[in-house]
Amino acid sequence: MKNQMQYSKEHRLYLQKVKQKTIWVNIARVAILGVFLLIWELSATLEWVNPFITSSPSRILTSIGDLYTNGTLFYHVGTTLGETLIGFALAVVLGYSIALLLWWNEPLRRILEPYFVVLNALPKIALGPLIIIWCGTGSASIILMTLLIGLIVAILNMLSGFMATDENKLLLMRSMGASKLCILTKLVIPSSLPNFIAMLKINVGMAWIGSIMGEYIVSKAGIGYLIVYGGQVFKLDLVMSAVFILCVLAAAMYALVALLERLVIKNRQ
Repeated sequence: MKNQMQYSKEHRLYLQKVKQKTIWVNIARVAILGVFLLIWELSATLEWVNPFITSSPSRILTSIGDLYTNGTLFYHVGTTLGETLIGFALAVVLGYSIALLLWWNEPLRRILEPYFVVLNALPKIALGPLIIIWCGTGSASIILMTLLIGLIVAILNMLSGFMATDENKLLLMRSMGASKLCILTKLVIPSSLPNFIAMLKINVGMAWIGSIMGEYIVSKAGIGYLIVYGGQVFKLDLVMSAVFILCVLAAAMYALVALLERLVIKNRQ
């Protein structure tokens, strides 16, 4: 209330309009999803489409309920979630550290940057057989696949952010005798914060792609395993249920990154 009194009448009206617009956007999102699910359910119930092929929201919920009843739901979800989070964390930490090293050492950056670009263009699925030979058929292979998919993206995004630091500010700090470490900690890292948040958002998707791709190649449990198994035995309700669970988990992970972004922006302001 105290903060609102500091704003002018026009500013308060503007903030109110922004808040109302946000509310309507959220309502529209929920409405679109609800209409889509309703049409999907009616199409399957009235057999406008073949429910065996397309499944339906009710059949998906029933399939998820069956997984919960037989005690395998949280086992499969926990397996994929653990692999994804470990691969995501490793990709972010290693990618950020390597990008810092490349910024610090210009000759090394000029030598290695073309290789990172080439590796980024390489389809990581082609490394699947090698990963299995290197790490076996356990979770280590899936985590490595997740790491490989997210690592190069993290390096290139963060290196781009470090290199985009304002040249005038760099020149000013150098003219004042600032050390390279001081420039890094006081200017380069803070100014690259938006790139860091953007890298996290991108790597959320990359991490799920990597873990599911790894489970396609070699797994005995997980959401990717459910998708492959369901397709092999033509249990398409199970396939759609696994995809639905995957969407929920990916959205939740992205929401956490978005929350972190809002907190960072709030603190900077």
